[in-house]
Amino acid sequence: MNQANTLFLTWHFPPKNNPHSQFNQLTYYFRTRMNDTSRKRIIIWLLCGCFLVFAMVVIGGITRLTGSGLSITEWNVIMGAVPPLNDHEWNDAFVKYQQTPQFHKLNYDFTLSEFKEIFFWEYLHRLIGRLIGIVFLLPFLYFYFTKQLDKAMIGKSIMLFLLGGLQGFLGWFMVKSGLTERTSVSHYRLAIHLVAAFITFAFTLWFALELIYRDEKRNPVLEKKHLPILRVLFVIVIMQIIYGAFVAGLHAGKFANTFPMMDDEWVPSGIASDGPWWKNLFENPVTIQFIHRVMAILVLLLIGWFWTTSDRKMMTPSQRRGINFLLIAVAVQFLLGVFTLLSKVEILLASFHQVGAFMLFSSVIFLLFQFRREKEIA
Repeated sequence: MNQANTLFLTWHFPPKNNPHSQFNQLTYYFRTRMNDTSRKRIIIWLLCGCFLVFAMVVIGGITRLTGSGLSITEWNVIMGAVPPLNDHEWNDAFVKYQQTPQFHKLNYDFTLSEFKEIFFWEYLHRLIGRLIGIVFLLPFLYFYFTKQLDKAMIGKSIMLFLLGGLQGFLGWFMVKSGLTERTSVSHYRLAIHLVAAFITFAFTLWFALELIYRDEKRNPVLEKKHLPILRVLFVIVIMQIIYGAFVAGLHAGKFANTFPMMDDEWVPSGIASDGPWWKNLFENPVTIQFIHRVMAILVLLLIGWFWTTSDRKMMTPSQRRGINFLLIAVAVQFLLGVFTLLSKVEILLASFHQVGAFMLFSSVIFLLFQFRREKEIA
């Protein structure tokens, strides 16, 4: 057998038990490169999803601040993607809005041009929601049929779709609460809708981080020390987000626009004026603003203490960057909260305050991931 035939047989019929054959090495090279390429594509896909969820929450905040959330009185997943295109369709949408309590009690003097302004924000908010569905679905189908997702990734992707569907339902569930008797949406439903968005964002970000830091080594000693504190911080931040939604839903930032005292009082006199004591915790605007203030200070002090006492020299570069960003994020968010309050909830400052909440929440999720235990890796 000449050398050419030997080479042909080696490439096309490699020895099965020889892992060092040229064929096996080449196969391993292409599979590894394919895996790395797929991983990068999936990471980009997930981070795009994170950005869109973030954008949707920010636009949702502007929608609430401008009183636009009840301007669209119907929910149509497909046809609702097309806005009114002529005078007849605009008038029809305006007539439907005129049937709402918000129009009768608050915006009874609205003109069609004013209605178009609030319609824009609610339409944009819903449009981003539809875009999120497309951005998640189409790449998922591509990755699935090209076999770039393993079973764990497929399971997580399905969970993302469930969370997205739940978020859409909760959005309409919230809007519906303001179409019959109320002039605004229920602050309870607003809080549920907002927290669901943050959870969807956290799940998507965690999924991406697992792929980004797949091979990074960490110090297991630091996990036992820092993970419990981060878990407590996560719970407090979630509670603060809930009370932020309560403040927004009850317009509790429109009064006592002084800091650090509430109208010359450290503890406001109306803190227990609304029936049973427990009801004040959830429905009394004075109590809710007071709790939101106190928890903001608590989060600031807890993060400051955590940063001061942490063993940053023993951390990985990613962990150090994460904990430094956490400190910056909470400081900026605290100042934004104060300035928003002093401005009587000026729209631009309030929007930045919501962006700050996302940055702070993202920092906490990032550090929870960085200090997770090995068994928490999916």
